[in-house]
Amino acid sequence: MDTTAEQTAAETEAFRPEARNPRGFADKRARDLRAERHIVRAVSEVYEAWGFEALDTGAFEYADALGKFLPDADRPNEGVFALQDDDEQWMALRYDLTAPLARFAAQNWETLAKPFRRYAYGPVWRNEKPGPGRFREFIQCDADTVGSARPEADAEIIAMAAAGLEAAGLVRGEAVLKINNRKLLNGLLTAVGVEDAAQKLGVLRAVDKLDRLGPDGVRLLLGEGRKDESGAFTKGAGLNARGVEAVLAFVGAGAGGGDRAGVLARIADVIGGSAEGDEGLEELARIDAALKGLGVGADRAAFDPAIVRGLEYYTGAVFEAELLLPATDERGAPVRFGSVGGGGRYDDLVARFTGERTPATGFSFGVSRLAAALRACGRDPGGEARGPVVVIAFTEADMPHYFAVAAELRAAGLPAEVYLGQSGMKAQMKYADRRMAPAAIMLGGDEIAAGTVTIKDLDLGRELARGVSGNKEWREARPGQQTAPRAELVAAVRRIVEAGR
Repeated sequence: MDTTAEQTAAETEAFRPEARNPRGFADKRARDLRAERHIVRAVSEVYEAWGFEALDTGAFEYADALGKFLPDADRPNEGVFALQDDDEQWMALRYDLTAPLARFAAQNWETLAKPFRRYAYGPVWRNEKPGPGRFREFIQCDADTVGSARPEADAEIIAMAAAGLEAAGLVRGEAVLKINNRKLLNGLLTAVGVEDAAQKLGVLRAVDKLDRLGPDGVRLLLGEGRKDESGAFTKGAGLNARGVEAVLAFVGAGAGGGDRAGVLARIADVIGGSAEGDEGLEELARIDAALKGLGVGADRAAFDPAIVRGLEYYTGAVFEAELLLPATDERGAPVRFGSVGGGGRYDDLVARFTGERTPATGFSFGVSRLAAALRACGRDPGGEARGPVVVIAFTEADMPHYFAVAAELRAAGLPAEVYLGQSGMKAQMKYADRRMAPAAIMLGGDEIAAGTVTIKDLDLGRELARGVSGNKEWREARPGQQTAPRAELVAAVRRIVEAGR
């Protein structure tokens, strides 16, 4: 081997990749996964109780099925993660769960019971710049009705979304579904002479920033444009003064709050008598009536004309779930989570495949975002961490006894493991405590000979270590360590596990 080859081989052998996450992709340990699974399980039970069936589509879709997120047809990787299959067709990881539903409905329409009511959950991927709380991979949960043009279908989705969020861990009053209808603003813009689709989109994007910029900032974006603190200029929608003030009056019509009928009356006073606007008012009136029938008051679902939703494919009712509960970050500073989900009516999405308009409406929320919000408020959606019962390993010769104990506990529905490291007794107890084990089982030679087991209550030890002063009677009734007959092992451990729940 020549010197150059030897050097190359040495460099290759010495290379050590840096252990790092790709940006925007998070590792999740048991606590995070437990919280997400709890939320998905609780919400799934609600959705199924309302008659929605589960559907899981694949992670990849053909790129042309994802539509507006793919501006570059030659290499469609802006906004999504895409690759070319061996037949030279572009595939992309799903950006959301709605576009795959539209494809599935178009592909299977003849065989589906209609309206088709489905819910779905799973990871979605977005090739966007990551940041605090903004990931390239995250879990979404959706529920949609495809095939019903009734406003009552929108109302049902809204009511079900409210019930799902409460099942996930929000107390009633800690979130509100804010509802609007795209036809109202469209009708208003038509009345003030705005017909251009690009200009209408500019208005939607300006109004969508109301929470962040306030009325004065939105006023600039509705007109010529706005320069931010850095000096960067954002071109405005180009409305004239009359149009700007009409839009601001419209989005401010919900500022007074009150019941939904009162907000509708204020909106009607602002938008005039355009045909499309009147249609939107009628749809919201029917949504209001259905929500009343479902027992959903304005504290859970309110009309708010400032809600427009950013996606272009919405065609009617739009809604957003806003968190109202107070939260703080790690430093104790107040945090506002704002929207955790949203949705609306999208009657044109399935038509991309079929050419025929198919009415549809749905709601989606971020599972990981909701879990993070609940945790910031001092709640753990999955409950406190609970590890397995740990069987201490004293000698190599007695390993069969240890495994027999662990198998017996598992057969009784109690998670258990045998310590398989090389450390001594003290380190094993520390390991069990770090695993948040409720108990440690000690089975030495004397216990084996006598047909007994020694059980240490680690839950009690942790409580005493925290200096908990309450529930004295409960603590005194629990021995920190006990020796029990081997036949009573399961019952004794079960008492400890259930007492610690």
